[in-house]
Amino acid sequence: MRFRHRVAAGLATLVLPLAGLVGLASPAQAATSATATYAKTSDWGTGFGGQWTVKNTGTTTISSWTVEWDYPSGTSVTSAWDADVTSSGTHWTAKNKSYNGSIAPGASVSFGFNGAGSGSPSNCLLNGASCDGGTTVPGDAAPSAPGTPTASGITNTSVQLNWSAATDDNGVKNYDVLRDGKVVSTVTTTSYTDTGLTAGTDYSYTVQARDTANQTGPVSGAVAVHTTGGTTTPPTTGSKVKLGYFTEWGIYGRNYQVKNLVTSGSAAKITHINYAFGNVTNGQCAIGDAYADYQKTFTADTSVSGVADTWDQPLAGNFNQLRELKAKYPNIKILWSFGGWTWSGGFAQAAANPTAFADSCYNLVKDPRWADVFDGIDIDWEYPNACGLSCDTSGSAAFKNLMSALRAKFGSSALVTAATTADGSSGGKIDATDYAGASQYVDWYNVMSYDFFGAWATTGPTAPHSPLTSYTGIPTAGFDTADAMAKFKAQGVPASKLLIGIGFYGRGWTGVTQDAPGGTATGAATGTYEQGIEDYKVLKTSCPVTGTIAGTAYAHCGTNWWSYDTPSTIAGKMSWAKTQGLGGAFFWEFSGDTSDGELVSAINSGLS
Repeated sequence: MRFRHRVAAGLATLVLPLAGLVGLASPAQAATSATATYAKTSDWGTGFGGQWTVKNTGTTTISSWTVEWDYPSGTSVTSAWDADVTSSGTHWTAKNKSYNGSIAPGASVSFGFNGAGSGSPSNCLLNGASCDGGTTVPGDAAPSAPGTPTASGITNTSVQLNWSAATDDNGVKNYDVLRDGKVVSTVTTTSYTDTGLTAGTDYSYTVQARDTANQTGPVSGAVAVHTTGGTTTPPTTGSKVKLGYFTEWGIYGRNYQVKNLVTSGSAAKITHINYAFGNVTNGQCAIGDAYADYQKTFTADTSVSGVADTWDQPLAGNFNQLRELKAKYPNIKILWSFGGWTWSGGFAQAAANPTAFADSCYNLVKDPRWADVFDGIDIDWEYPNACGLSCDTSGSAAFKNLMSALRAKFGSSALVTAATTADGSSGGKIDATDYAGASQYVDWYNVMSYDFFGAWATTGPTAPHSPLTSYTGIPTAGFDTADAMAKFKAQGVPASKLLIGIGFYGRGWTGVTQDAPGGTATGAATGTYEQGIEDYKVLKTSCPVTGTIAGTAYAHCGTNWWSYDTPSTIAGKMSWAKTQGLGGAFFWEFSGDTSDGELVSAINSGLS
C-alpha cells in the first residue's frame, strides 16, 4: 500500500500549476559539498521521464536544496513528484518538499518528472553553485548522444555492440547500455557484449553517455537484434490480421501477464493486440483500472524485459509492459479498446456529441506518458441502437457518426476499428445500425462470431456457442458466422474489413443426458470464474471433445455438455475465412489458451 500512496501523491502533483509552486533557495547554501546528477529514465518519442539525484558529499547535513537547469526551447517539464518545480522561460527550478529537504552526509535524495520534447538539461546549479560539486558557474553541460549502436557476432544467447563516442565539455565518464529501455550494464568503453539472452528473440538496444559530474545525455538511436535459434520467428504483418485481446484484469486472479505472450510463443505469431478495456463515461473515454494500466510495478520474473520496475519510474503497469513487448516485437500494433459488455452503456451519451467524445479519446490514447504504446483505438459498443446489458436507442446513424468523428480526430495514420455483433438474423442487431456506412471510417470490424448460444437459456437446448454455419436444429436462424458475414457483405461492408472471431473458451450446461446438440439441461455447468463458461486450456483435458458440428466442437462428459473451438476446428474456420476473402481473425482472449499458445498457433498457421 505504501507504493500505491506514493503513486497517488505523484499524481496529485500533476494538477498543480507549476508557475505557482515555489521560489528559489538562498544562494548562501553553496553546494560545494554536494552534487546533483541527471538521468533520463525513459523515452517514448513524444516525451520522456527524467530524474535528478542530489547527494551530500560533505560532512555536515544539508537542510534544504534547490536544483536549477536550462532546457532548450521546445523541451519542458509537464509533471513532477518529490519536488516543487517552476519555470521562467527556459530556466527550470526544483525545490525540495517538506519531507526530503534534509540530507545527511553521504546520503542522497531523488525527484522525478515527466517531460515533453527532446532536449537535454544544461547549466545545472545546486544551491547556487555547480552541480558537480565544484565552484564553476553555471556548471557542466550534459554529454551528447552516442552514435547508434551496431550489432555483430549475434548468437543464440549473445550480441556484440559497438558505438561511436559521445562528446562532453568536461569529458565522458562512462556509458549506460539499455536493453529494451532498461539499463543492463555501465561500461567505460564504446563496446559491450550482452550475454544470457534467449534464442530466437527480438531485443532493442540503445546507449547513453555520462559525464564526470554524472549527468547523462540523450539516448542514442536504437538497433534491433534478433538472436539466432529458437522455435519461433519474428512476427510479420503479412496480408491477414491476427489479433488477440489482452484484458487489464487478467493480471490479477488469472495471473496472465504481458510476459506470458512471450513465454507462450504467441507474441511471435500475432500482428495486433486489443487492450481491454477503457471505460466510457460522461460522454468520454476514461481509464478503466489505473493501477493495472500504469501504476503496478512488476518484478524481474514477471517483466517482459527481465528487469524489475522501480516504484518511482514514470510509467509502470501493463502500459509499460506493452511498451517493452513492442521493443521486442516492433511489428506488433496495439489498440486501446473502449467499452465492452459492462461499459457499453456509456456510448449513448458519447453518441450525443461524437466530436467531444473523439477529442476525449484522442487526448487519453495520445497522453504523452504512453502515446508510443498505442497505434490506434478500438470501439466495443455492445450494441448500437439495440440491446445488450442495457438497451440503446441512439438511432441507426449514431455508430456511423461516432466512427466518423474518431477517424477525423485520429487521422489516417492511426488504426480505428470496432467490435460488432454477429447477429445475422432477419431484423437482428446487424440490421439495427449502419455498419456499412461506418465501414468507410474503420480499418476493420471484429465480428464477434461466438456467444450465439449459452446457459442463459437455462434448460437448453444445448447448442455450440460458435457455429461456423447453420445446421439442422439450430435454435435461432441466422445465429452463425456464415450468415453474419453474408449479411455484412450484403449491406456493403467489404469482406477485407471483416475479421472472424474465435473464443478461447467454451460455454456449457449441466444436467444433460445426450451427446448430440439439442439436449435439455438443468442449468449452467460449473466454471472456474463464471458459471457456464470455462477456458479452453481447462476443457481440453477436463472434458475432451465428443464430436463436431457446424465447424466447431462439443463435448459431453458426465452430465456436463460444453462447446468450444480446438486447433482442428480453428484450422477449418481459418480456411473458410480465406475463401471468403476476410481480413483475418481475432480472438477473445489470450489467457484462455494453453501455456504454449496452441490456439494462437492454429490461427497463425491457418492464415499463413
